[in-house]
Amino acid sequence: MIQGLTEFLPISSSAHLRIVGELLPNAQDPGAAFTAITQLGTETAVIVFFWRDIVRIIGAWCKALAGKIPHSDPDAKMGWLIIVGSLPIAILGLLLEDYIDTNFRSLWIVATTLVVFGLILAIADHYGKQQRTLEKLTVKHGIFYGFAQAMALIPGVSRSGGTITAGLLMGYTREAAARYSFLLAIPAVFASGLYKLAKSFDEPGVYTLAQTGVATVVAFIVGFLIVGWFLKFVSTHSYRFFVWYRILLGLALFVALGLGWMAA
Repeated sequence: MIQGLTEFLPISSSAHLRIVGELLPNAQDPGAAFTAITQLGTETAVIVFFWRDIVRIIGAWCKALAGKIPHSDPDAKMGWLIIVGSLPIAILGLLLEDYIDTNFRSLWIVATTLVVFGLILAIADHYGKQQRTLEKLTVKHGIFYGFAQAMALIPGVSRSGGTITAGLLMGYTREAAARYSFLLAIPAVFASGLYKLAKSFDEPGVYTLAQTGVATVVAFIVGFLIVGWFLKFVSTHSYRFFVWYRILLGLALFVALGLGWMAA
């Protein structure tokens, strides 16, 4: 439920899974593998929600590749931009896998990234010109989006929060930044989730595959209910609520860690 509720909001689902894991009766980190696999559920919700867009983009990209339509076609161009934007997280994810599974999951780091990137989101939301639409997306901006998404390898940054912040800083509208963020996440999340799923057969995690499977289905159902609402919300509201939520949660986590109420 936590994964489904927080994946699309700029508050970091991986941070919430990490924190809630410490608050449950067995008090343990659910692990990077559990996080990556359950994200398959929420990303499947994205595919269902954006199905027509995805089919249109893939179709145009294939036609452009075959020379039937120009590469400048908006949908064909979007296909290339999603591929280009996915490269940073794919490369850094493999290079930093050991750190992602261990060091980066320290709650001290989670608390810090929640606050710091919350402040950056506030600056981007306040000062971003919000004039660009996705039709004006360039390769340079796609790569910048990609590196912003790669920052989410650290729990607390937020995949949607990082990419949306990057979009706002580059002058894209809130809805355009959120929409591209969701589309960009599809290849990265499925690659990561399926990779961790394959490894989990040989390296059992905190939860069994059956338990993780149930969690993934629940994440899909809850995520599907959230994604449409969020896109409507950001088209008419600022991110101020999410900024304050991130900062207050991060500060509360600092207090809990400092007083020894939680283990880092």
